[in-house]
Amino acid sequence: MSLRRIARCGAFGEELPVIIDADDRIHLLSQGFTDIDATFWASGPEKLISDFTRPPRSSRILLPTTPDSNEVRWGAPISRPNKIVCIGLNYRDHAEETGMASPEEPVVFMKPGYTVVGPNDDVWIPTGSTTTDYEVELGVVIGARTSMVTPAQAWSHIGGFVLTNDISERHWQFEHGSQWVKGKSFETFNPTGPWLVLRDDLPNPQALGLTLSVNGQRRQDGNTADMIFDISELVSYVSRFMVLEPGDLINTGTPAGVAFGNHPEQYLKSGDVVEASSPALGRQQFTCRPHPSGNARKVSVATNASTAVVAVERKQG
Repeated sequence: MSLRRIARCGAFGEELPVIIDADDRIHLLSQGFTDIDATFWASGPEKLISDFTRPPRSSRILLPTTPDSNEVRWGAPISRPNKIVCIGLNYRDHAEETGMASPEEPVVFMKPGYTVVGPNDDVWIPTGSTTTDYEVELGVVIGARTSMVTPAQAWSHIGGFVLTNDISERHWQFEHGSQWVKGKSFETFNPTGPWLVLRDDLPNPQALGLTLSVNGQRRQDGNTADMIFDISELVSYVSRFMVLEPGDLINTGTPAGVAFGNHPEQYLKSGDVVEASSPALGRQQFTCRPHPSGNARKVSVATNASTAVVAVERKQG
């Protein structure tokens, strides 16, 4: 794969930023950056990444693993975003399956940054929940401060693209005042990754397949070409009423096939294994578990892969 891919690996909260080159070799990104965050995007990372992904590479610190390996834990390819902006009902087939009308303007809601976890981390089913749902989506990572931009200007404000999953608890979403954020904000409710593809390496993100399976059974099979509002429209629209900052994430909506739209409904339960994928953006596979008791922040979310930090030094040489 010739795409330049950025990732993060290591224990939860201790991830190291890496670059995956065209030969699937993984290089520690150690030239003044400690994370894939707002500082990274504000610095203009294009030249740095180009330097890493062309020969000679002999002086680079290589990690003893590959992108499809479970030798290390793969974290989300972005650090905790300042905000996650989500778009609802952005595919006509999804609006139809839920019994809702296709929107005339984008439906916008928010998720907290702490919902972001790695692509293979466990997803915690909230205590007592019987209506936890999945939503595979294309995620847009903002690369520059964005305010009041036109659709034509929006592309240059995008940093890259990721695979995301807008996990949703439908009872809290629809039965508690119809404020969607209530059903979207539980811990682990935004698996992201495994990697980020830079904006200019994915010139046509409006032609990406999105698939999702539960326990090996295909549930979703869509394409970003079927979005009601395309990526540039969404970035422009949101920028009219809020400032998008480097590192912010936009979840652009999900195609048909969610549990809420099935008859009978087939919601996630503990033990279910969910696999989502998209060409160029990679594959995520996570297991659903009961929400742990006590202080959840002390519980590792990486039970599907080793949480050992990669045994490499941060300095060159």
